[in-house]
Formats: sequence, structure tokens, C-alpha cells
Amino acid sequence: MMSYIIRRILYAIPILIGVNILTFLLFFYVNTPDDIAKAQLGEKRVSQEAIEQWKQSKGYDKPILWNAEATGIQKLGDTIFFDKSIRMIFFDFGSSDSGRDINYDISQRMWPSLAIAIPTLLIGLTVNITIALMIVFFRGTAIDTWAVVFCVFLLSISSLFYIIGGQFFFSKMLHLVPISGYDTGASAIKFLILPIIIGVIGGIGGGVRWYRTLFIEEIEKDYVRTARAKGLKEITVLFRHILNNAMIPILTGVVVILPLLFMGSLLMESFFSIPGLGSYTIDGIQRQDFAIVRSMVYLGSVLYIIGLILTDISYTIVDPRVRLN
Repeated sequence: MMSYIIRRILYAIPILIGVNILTFLLFFYVNTPDDIAKAQLGEKRVSQEAIEQWKQSKGYDKPILWNAEATGIQKLGDTIFFDKSIRMIFFDFGSSDSGRDINYDISQRMWPSLAIAIPTLLIGLTVNITIALMIVFFRGTAIDTWAVVFCVFLLSISSLFYIIGGQFFFSKMLHLVPISGYDTGASAIKFLILPIIIGVIGGIGGGVRWYRTLFIEEIEKDYVRTARAKGLKEITVLFRHILNNAMIPILTGVVVILPLLFMGSLLMESFFSIPGLGSYTIDGIQRQDFAIVRSMVYLGSVLYIIGLILTDISYTIVDPRVRLN
């Protein structure tokens, strides 16, 4: 097990380096340091002198990849790439183009994102699996057919509809919760209830349909027939045997979305004015703060790889037949 984890981590290192390099090249291929300076200065007709001063203050006055005027290792070291991207590999994200400490911002904004994402995941997972099992219980009937139709209908609705509709109905009409905003401590609960409810409802269509498909595949297998032959009730067969044997694909879907848990929901946080990492990324895009966007892309890649490793490890927990060598 430990040797497998070490190998996976070693395999991930060149992938993360490649993501880092590719992200850097894409950003600086589209935008030159002069373009970044103009975007941050916020002036259409800014002087070249002001641009050069801003570049010098932010470290954008150096060559991008290769410093021909330097000597030795400084040809690579005295460059924008080395200053801005190499240290990112070690999770030192430095300062944003607007002068903020990105590491500090991440440490503060990750908690509001997790406060929404974790309850939404746990409640949504419980609701989706329970509904899917009940639909499978009535498989082949009109209930099953109309449930699938309703799931497809929910899938056809944009997430923006759930957000705007939820704000209008629960906040503006019923005045049950604030329409947007955030607070610290226990006071944050009243701001989190509506985003969590909307997140759960918005995921029912796709989640129930997906889990129903998994359970339908399991219900045709031999161990289910054996359990029924022993006289077990259908509910017991569904919730004890079928659910247990479907845990591998369920875990695959759950663990892989770990980056989304940490990174937050871009739309949800923006519409509800929640200071999480999702809104942080949106703000960085709107301000054309490329340091923030590059940092969030790299962080998302790291979390995705961690999610894949945890997925493989979780297989051995739910299914002893799986062994990692």
C-alpha cells in the first residue's frame, strides 16, 4: 500500500510540473507583461513610464523564459517564469498582481467554501442515494418511469434558475433567509442554508439518475438472487447488499470531486456574495489578475490528483478483493 502511494506521488510530480509550465505559457502567450500592467493600472491611455514602473514593482520587468544578458544559471533563474512559477510548485503562490498575499487569501477563503460544499455533498449524497434506491424498489412501474422523466426534467434546468428562483422565493417573497452575504461563526448559518438547499436540489436530477443506473446494474447479479432466495426482504437487499456492492463507483464519483469541495462553486459563491475560493477565482478573472488565476488552476490540479489517489485507496476499504501492489 505505502509503496503504491509513493509511486503515485512520484508520478504526479512531472504532471504538476507540466500543468504549471503549460498554464504559465498559455497566460503569457495571450497576455504580455505590458497587457497585464495596463489591466491592473486600469487606464486606457497609461504612459509607458507608468507601465515600466508597475512591471518593475511586480517583477514583470525580467525576460519571460530566458535571460540572455545574465550569466550561468541566472539565464534561467533571473526570469519571470522562475520567480512566478517555480515557487508555485512548492505552494508558495506569492503576491497577486494587485498586491495581495495569495497564500493568506486561500487560507481565509477556503473555510466559507468548505462550509457550503461539505454539507451540500453529504446531504445531497444521502438524498440522492435514498431516492435512487426507492426508485429501484419500484422498478418497471409507472413510478420508475415518471421518476426518470422528472430527473431528466431537472437536468434540463440551468443552475442559474435554481439560484435566482431560490433567492426570489425564499428570500424576497418569504423572507426566511438573507438573499446574500456572509458572516463568521454561528451567524454564518443563516447565510449558508439557502445555498446548501439549492445545491442539494440542483444535484438531484443528475445524482438520482446516475445512482439508479448503478443499482439497476447490481440488481441483476447472482448475489442478489441468492439474497432473495434466502428470504430477505427487498428493502434489506437494496440497502444492505446492493448499496454495499455499489460503493466503488459511488466512491469514485465522490472522491474525484474533492477539488470542487475545496475550490468552491463559482456561480453559487458569486450570486450569494460568499467570500470563498470560487468567488475569489471569479474576482481574479474579472480583475484580470493572472497570478490569482494561475494559482487556482495549479491548486485545482493538485487536489484532483490527490482525489484520484484517495479513490484508489478507498477501493481497498470497501472491497477487500481489491489490492494495491
